[in-house]
Amino acid sequence: MGLRADSRIKFRYEDYKSLPESEIRRYELLDGELVMVPSPSEYHQRLSRNLGFLLWQYVQERDLGQMYSAPLDVVLGQGSGREIVQPDIFFIAKARASMIAETEIRGAPDLIVEILSPATARRDRTYKSTLYARYGVKEYWLVDPESRVIELLTLGPRGFERVACYSERAVLRSPLLPGLRLALTEVF
Repeated sequence: MGLRADSRIKFRYEDYKSLPESEIRRYELLDGELVMVPSPSEYHQRLSRNLGFLLWQYVQERDLGQMYSAPLDVVLGQGSGREIVQPDIFFIAKARASMIAETEIRGAPDLIVEILSPATARRDRTYKSTLYARYGVKEYWLVDPESRVIELLTLGPRGFERVACYSERAVLRSPLLPGLRLALTEVF
């Protein structure tokens, strides 16, 4: 009789932090499970660079806070229930800078942007959407490279609510970042 893994035994924050550093492998800790994040495609990287650069310009010019991109751990929750994600791009408002630590972010960013891939799209749209809403992420963008659209969601009383879906020829406007006018032709 072979040994079977006991799915009731969950990985802990300490287990995650003890993983060897790797430039090749990225992991997230979701509901006590270690989830390997696949290496992004060239197009995914290009979209992330373009969008991150445009957002950083806007945030920096107005001294609004900090922009980050993966890989950087975002720790959500406390104690044994902590979960760790590495969003593609995220923003933390200046007033909330105390959550920024040397090795990780301790709490929910104000804005999270996930660029969908075949391996992550379902999780980004379901589990992570609920997780981000639960911990108070104010705005969540889902970038679909295949359809060339950005879906913008804001936090409501029952979780995220869809505000708009912007096509590649549209100009994205953010409720969280007033005055932001993002021409998506510069992203896609």
